[in-house]
Amino acid sequence: MTVPDASTLSDGPLTLAEVERLRADFPILGETVNGHPLSYLDSGATAQRPTHVLEAEHDYLTRRNSAVHRGAHTLAAEATEVFENARARVAAFVGVRENEIVWTSNATEGINLVAYAFSNASLGRGAPASSRFALGEGDEIVTTEMEHHANLIPWQELAARTGATLRVIPIDDDGQLQMAAAEEIIGSRTRVLAFTHVSNVTGVINPVERLVALAHAVGALVVLDACQSAPHRPLDLGALGVDFAVFSGHKMLGPTGVGVLYGRAELLDAMPPFLTGGSMITTVTLEKAEYLPAPQRFEAGTQRVSQAIALGAAVDYLSEVGMQRIHDWEAALGQRLVSGLSAIPGITVLGPPPGVERAGLASFVVEGVHAHDVGQYLDDLGIAVRVGHHCAQPLHRRFGVTASTRASAYLYNTPAEVDAFLEGVREVTAFFGVVPTLYPQSSERTSL
Repeated sequence: MTVPDASTLSDGPLTLAEVERLRADFPILGETVNGHPLSYLDSGATAQRPTHVLEAEHDYLTRRNSAVHRGAHTLAAEATEVFENARARVAAFVGVRENEIVWTSNATEGINLVAYAFSNASLGRGAPASSRFALGEGDEIVTTEMEHHANLIPWQELAARTGATLRVIPIDDDGQLQMAAAEEIIGSRTRVLAFTHVSNVTGVINPVERLVALAHAVGALVVLDACQSAPHRPLDLGALGVDFAVFSGHKMLGPTGVGVLYGRAELLDAMPPFLTGGSMITTVTLEKAEYLPAPQRFEAGTQRVSQAIALGAAVDYLSEVGMQRIHDWEAALGQRLVSGLSAIPGITVLGPPPGVERAGLASFVVEGVHAHDVGQYLDDLGIAVRVGHHCAQPLHRRFGVTASTRASAYLYNTPAEVDAFLEGVREVTAFFGVVPTLYPQSSERTSL
């Protein structure tokens, strides 16, 4: 079991030859779909796993499988060691301390953990240490119009439970946050600011440092959704200054069933727990319980051990390739996607126009053709994309559409795959008998 052979990787930008060698590490990329070689452009939803990650989980399950933090026997000790070692490697990957990393089932659970902990604090649980998290009438929770439902609904529910008010920072016609509005909305009543680092629909990259400064200036806590940034770009959560952040293993070459919540140590230790039960306690009587410090106080019950170990292997793989190199490769693919789509009659791209920095993804609407039909046509060609509202209905509503098609790239995708995808999109309107009325414009892009 090895990470990519360092001797095959250069110090400069990723090359096509290197990407082709990396592709050989991903068994599924050798599959065919509907008689065509698989072209997987849906990593924004779930990334594929290299052999290194698959073998890491298999090695644990066949050689060390046991309950962590519980048994005194050799297997249990070895399982605990590799489990905690994975935590340390993931912590280092995002620039924080290992006691600031909480294992969750996914990023959605991580955001809910924070929201419900704040709710418990609002009921007086964990006081006086937890009083800084308590919300009530007059307090405000701020999020944005571009959020994934996982970073919107938990805050809606927290507002409903506590009497706080939820406020939303709007976006402009290119999908960018309206920062002038953000400066007006984030104020003395703001207690929480929750926003995504990178939009999973438009590829917009938000100005984290600027938003953190606005929030911290008024004493608000910042929760960052890093699901579309942790897998694709260098990420130093400590340097960014956020108070909490979440990301998921399955989007970054790891398995499903494991996610990460980062929280500043002093905050995690002051927060009341969300899930309670075994493994997160020190003393239990029939009347009450006392809880372990973080991160264990938020890890009740049997843990997702093999998945965490596999995620540790995934960050090893990504680190060996180099996160800046991955980011640069994907950014070029993202520009190739949006430039190519913007040149096709009848296509409207959601988000920034070509030439503006974006993540390696593009969502678009085909005039007169439903997104699901677009996806089915591409699937017939062996091209896997995402269709629907991408768990971001308010964002689609802002653009006046109900659904879109999204192509998202990763370190294992090639320019040839992007070009084949673009050729498939060009064929869609003719296949469905639609005559476009929207045409690319040389001076300004077509809008909805």
